[in-house]
Amino acid sequence: MNSLFKALSHPVRRRIIEMLRTRPLTSGDIAAAFDMAWPTVTGHLNTLKDAGLVEVEREGASMRYRLNISAVEEALAFLMDLARAGEPASDALTSKEKPS
Repeated sequence: MNSLFKALSHPVRRRIIEMLRTRPLTSGDIAAAFDMAWPTVTGHLNTLKDAGLVEVEREGASMRYRLNISAVEEALAFLMDLARAGEPASDALTSKEKPS
């Protein structure tokens, strides 16, 4: 889980995730959207892949990246559980922690 949140901590990687929400893209398509060196983009893509956020498959001479929805869902479930979504803050406390 730590690698997942570390991967999401960088704005370029979050932008790549946004791009992949609509459809799979080749590494060239992704790199063209940024004004940075190819190795830098490749590093960001590898970080996303290592965190399980994207899946990659070879397509001829290029690589095609797609969003791994299950990893995104896992992160969202963790955050919702952490925030105890839907519960008022006072209900989130156990009876031992509640003020008298």
